[in-house]
Amino acid sequence: MSRFFIGARAISVLASAIVLLSACASIPADAPITSLRLIGEQRIALKQPFQGTLVGGLSGIAYDAASGDWVLESDDRSEFNPARFYRASLHYDSNGFSGVTLNSVHFFQQASGGNYPNLAHAKLERGEQVPDIETIRVDPVDGSLWYGSEGNRKVGLDPFVTHASRDGRFIATLPTPPMFRVSKQELGSRNNMAFEGLSFSADGKSLWLGMEGALYQDGPLATAEHGSVVRITQLSRAGQVLAQYAYDIEAIASRPAPGRNADNGVSEILAIDARRLLVLERAGVENAEGLYLNHVRLYEMDVEGATDIKDLPALKGASYAPARKRLVLDLQKIGLGRVDNLEGIAWGPRLANGRRSLVLVSDDNFNPQQVTQLLVFEVQ
Repeated sequence: MSRFFIGARAISVLASAIVLLSACASIPADAPITSLRLIGEQRIALKQPFQGTLVGGLSGIAYDAASGDWVLESDDRSEFNPARFYRASLHYDSNGFSGVTLNSVHFFQQASGGNYPNLAHAKLERGEQVPDIETIRVDPVDGSLWYGSEGNRKVGLDPFVTHASRDGRFIATLPTPPMFRVSKQELGSRNNMAFEGLSFSADGKSLWLGMEGALYQDGPLATAEHGSVVRITQLSRAGQVLAQYAYDIEAIASRPAPGRNADNGVSEILAIDARRLLVLERAGVENAEGLYLNHVRLYEMDVEGATDIKDLPALKGASYAPARKRLVLDLQKIGLGRVDNLEGIAWGPRLANGRRSLVLVSDDNFNPQQVTQLLVFEVQ
């Protein structure tokens, strides 16, 4: 008979591992999300000052598991302050969400060094970029950052995805796939409807990139009468297009006042496993006073059986099978007093019961008629 002698520390570690494995075993990776339970809501004050900056425009969020803090990215186009992100602590457990603490602010750096300029000061002829950063992720391998910007069609700037260090220093920019580049013709990305969603794949080996709205060649944008279609693309870490799928956006849930605006698009994506992603659809509908009502819904997208459309130059008139989708949550139906312009979504640490937590954040556009709200959910 073999004999094994295990020290007290090893027994403690082994016991902890068994508990963790047991908790994870109760939530298989491919288990469908049946519902989300709202744990709580917190808000950040309009233009709250922090370390010489104004907090607002929070359109991307990610959890840094190594440090235990959260990354909150502002889509300020270097107009109030240079393009930046905040590191913060979110204080929550399964019983409640008690507060948000901002810990530090960091500025994104251009390839040439230095902060991003705003449009009025950018030297476009020298290749400077004007930021419109809408999404951010923490690299599961080394804790570095990846972020996506919508570019600016009006001045000929393509959308882009950039890799940066933990403190925002430039590492590299991925090549923008040709179909997404802006053009003088009605081809490519529409203005302010480009790279809005980004997620690492479940295994961390690739990236998912989500368009907010349809490419010109793929069809019209969503209206109250009809939906639309966007491309969700899987990229290698070097920027190679590995696969691409069509995702059908819903029609806008209500009509704007006469002469006013409304839209619906993908505001963020988040990988669940190898074939499924969460997709946040956010619609804004303007009333007669110029105020926006937001319709926000969270869907599960499943690419199994969908056509890989990466070689289809245009979806308008083409034959293909879109990704399947299933409604997970309608934010209007969970008892919130207000649903604002929710644009960021991220997995948080597991709760004490082993279930995942999920956090959403809204972009207030530095607008006094909007709010920055953070919502925490338990995934069931």
